[in-house]
Amino acid sequence: MSTATAIRVTDLRKSYRKLHVLKGVDFEVERGSVFALLGSNGAGKTTVIKILATLLKADAGSADVAGFDVARQASEVRESISLTGQFAAIDDILTGRENLILVARLRHLRDPRAIAEGLLERFALTEAGDRKVSTYSGGMRRRLDIAMSLIGEPPVVFLDEPTTGLDPEARLEVWATVKKLASAGTTVLLTTQYLEEAEQLADRIAILHEGRIIVNGTLAELKKLLPPAKVEYVEKQPTLEDVFFAVTGTSHDLGKHDLPEGDRK
Repeated sequence: MSTATAIRVTDLRKSYRKLHVLKGVDFEVERGSVFALLGSNGAGKTTVIKILATLLKADAGSADVAGFDVARQASEVRESISLTGQFAAIDDILTGRENLILVARLRHLRDPRAIAEGLLERFALTEAGDRKVSTYSGGMRRRLDIAMSLIGEPPVVFLDEPTTGLDPEARLEVWATVKKLASAGTTVLLTTQYLEEAEQLADRIAILHEGRIIVNGTLAELKKLLPPAKVEYVEKQPTLEDVFFAVTGTSHDLGKHDLPEGDRK
């Protein structure tokens, strides 16, 4: 794997009995970039994340994360990543500061309190640090969840649909957090079903549809897949929404930002 490549996935396959979830998935993620895996519910996004995080074994194919093979070097992979799932993994009874200190102690790091203070400041949670997490808004909970996942400074971060269920304001807070991660050099693999989220955050976007990556490129490259824009009074530039519906063959009538419901696993 190239030193510039943080994640490489080759011909990844996974089935659950007769349900073929992944049918040969290939992609690479450059170090320090944000890569969005875009797809509808049931497309296999979470399955990819679980395999890369060593929580699930692939039936076939291979994957490397931070230079380590996920099948043969699972321990090394786990030491190099963090995973933030669809639901915040925080303790509502504890304060924000106590949650961070707890994780730092579990990781046997020096000066857990200093680590917690630094993360509270980094994620604009200092003033709320002594409040119980049960009093936090959705955006604050998600920021704390991501902060906890960064304890130990993992080079690769997996965010599995991090804004699902959040209101628009909270979603913007999480977007700002992801942008800060990328600017600091962290590699982020983001799964999402929100077209605008991929458009706003990702350096590269791959669309996972029916178990395969059907397109993969920058937003500008994906827009070139559509016919030239019609020029009437103004030139209408294609959006990521246009690209998604064109390559998957589904209808624009399904919604502005949310993708269609697929077969759930």
